[in-house]
Amino acid sequence: MAFLLTTMAGFSTLIGTIPIFIKFKNVDKIISGALAFAAGVMICVSITDLIPESINMLNDGFNGFFTVLLSFIFILVGIFISNFISKMLPDVDYKELSNKKLYKVGIISMLAIILHNIPEGIATFITTTKSTSLGLSLTIAIALHNIPEGISISIPIYYSTQSKLKAIFYTFISALSEPLGAILTYFFLFKYINNTILGLIFSLIAGLMIHISIVELIPESINHKYNKTSMIFFVIGIIFMLIKFLF
Repeated sequence: MAFLLTTMAGFSTLIGTIPIFIKFKNVDKIISGALAFAAGVMICVSITDLIPESINMLNDGFNGFFTVLLSFIFILVGIFISNFISKMLPDVDYKELSNKKLYKVGIISMLAIILHNIPEGIATFITTTKSTSLGLSLTIAIALHNIPEGISISIPIYYSTQSKLKAIFYTFISALSEPLGAILTYFFLFKYINNTILGLIFSLIAGLMIHISIVELIPESINHKYNKTSMIFFVIGIIFMLIKFLF
């Protein structure tokens, strides 16, 4: 059951590829909205989910100021890693500069989401082994925010390469990360994973996702010159992620 629920949560990311099969009249507007939507999702997840959960987990081993300091340090580490990945990714030889940037955004989003989803897979697997009902609730919550994460990968990749296959493939690779987390936990990590380690990982991922949103997603969305669309979809992304608190 733990493997099944973790796989379901991960593969919900593929639902985010549906928009690439829909023909839109104004492609730039759709790209602008999708990137802003993804930024809203990532920032909301980081602030309302990852950072509070990190501090909550770290409180089991530490107290007060040191807990907050540790979380802050690992947020900065996440920002540094995201910046390093961004600089290390080679430019792809596309005709238009905007397509290079868009492709880069898609790849960085995929890497960030993989790093995000592996510990989610670990958490879902461990939670389900202790309580199936709690694991199911966690699976629903994760599936809800994996869908827009799939959008944040598939839209930039598809519109920069014009390849549905590449968009699906990269999204699929991202979807595999949660079952991978479950497999790693089952064979290697079950005895060693604790709240402190998960807490540090969640802070690191929060920093990584905040950096991606502010430095990559939002500027690229605004670059398409649909500021009103960017703002509306950014807010929609935040609202979409807040829905999970209903479950």
